[in-house]
Amino acid sequence: MSDSNNVGIKEGISLKPAQGYLEETVPPFTPFMAMEEASRCLLCYNPPCSEGCPADTNPGDFIRAIRFRNFMGAAEIIRSNNILGGVCARVCPYEKTCEGACERSGIDKPIQIGRLQRFITDYEKTTGFQVLEAPKATKEKVAMIGSGPASLSAAATLAMKGYPVTIFEEKEKAGGVLSYGIVPARLPQYVVDEEIEYVTNLGVEIKLNTKVGKDIFLEDLRKQGYKAIMLGAGMQISRTLDVPGKELNGVTTAVEYLAKARSNSSDFNAGKHVVVIGGGDVALDCATTARLKDADSVTVLYRRTREEAPANRQELEYTESLGINFAFTLSPAVFEGENGKVTVVKANGTRSKSAMKLEADTVVFAIGQQPEDFSKIIEGIGLDKNNFVTSLENGITNIPDIFVAGDIDLNAKKTVVNSVQGGKIAAASIEKYLQKGGK
Repeated sequence: MSDSNNVGIKEGISLKPAQGYLEETVPPFTPFMAMEEASRCLLCYNPPCSEGCPADTNPGDFIRAIRFRNFMGAAEIIRSNNILGGVCARVCPYEKTCEGACERSGIDKPIQIGRLQRFITDYEKTTGFQVLEAPKATKEKVAMIGSGPASLSAAATLAMKGYPVTIFEEKEKAGGVLSYGIVPARLPQYVVDEEIEYVTNLGVEIKLNTKVGKDIFLEDLRKQGYKAIMLGAGMQISRTLDVPGKELNGVTTAVEYLAKARSNSSDFNAGKHVVVIGGGDVALDCATTARLKDADSVTVLYRRTREEAPANRQELEYTESLGINFAFTLSPAVFEGENGKVTVVKANGTRSKSAMKLEADTVVFAIGQQPEDFSKIIEGIGLDKNNFVTSLENGITNIPDIFVAGDIDLNAKKTVVNSVQGGKIAAASIEKYLQKGGK
């Protein structure tokens, strides 16, 4: 999973030239710029921007607070509704949610809500202002599997209600897709680390390098007194296409490519001639990563038209501005190689008899992910044919003490902001379950 933000060629935003892989592309607001932008707000009686926010962050209220120089009040509004406010400020698909609903669009252009939220969460961190403080954890123990945005949101929500929460993460770094799956030009690691620290400061414990089903088992958690368990793991398995030559060295997946790049692993090689297969936000993240990691040429190969590509428009324009090539209505037909290493991608037209031959030493599949098989961890858990957990409602599964939120929930939308909201909803279901004595 990778979300879109207003990182792109967009009216009102002056992008900095790409300086490197780790530098944010969209410059921050100064206090004066933030108040000036907030002053454009029409002060709607029932703000449609607030209604359009999946996480109920309430932009209508925090924009008002900024307008009247109440930055701390704005921070309270954001953080009390969205524990990952700094992350969402950078990776939400605003043009489809709050900004898309902004009444100002009928006059000129929507309020830059994402940049305002980023300004406030940065201000909060800079000043050391602490909005939330959890009560003493005296209630039933709750466990989370996976440390992505859904688990972080659910854990913080429960911690604020007095529940001791432990998150079990199989990798060496917490954050899930936030730490491993989004290019730092959109989401720097320091922002992720600060948001996670905010959660742990509420009393939430995160156990790294601990995979449930391998290092610890479900029954172990129950024996240790965990009265409710939430599945918040993301989609770990990348989809590929059955293309001849996909076993060649240099052919990889978006999950592996982005994770290695973000870890600054010494064995990461972006490639000199990179071909990315896919047309979504993850594909653009891979292409941007390759370009900012000094690839000589990068081509995005997508089977449909530019208009049909699911990627965010501004992100697509930004990617093109980096000199990245796009080949639409083409699909890979074969990968050719020498000495076991990919050297050529041959593609055929999906809507014509056209064909293309591309030099490539790196090929990245970015056509989606799917969850691992949780039936191997939780016997009897309801799954669909693609291993998504079939929740009944509000994160409730067919097993009384097991809940779900985030990308692996069949009914969830696969964005960070929706995962934040899914975590809040699942936390409410967990609390209701525990208040009834586990019934």
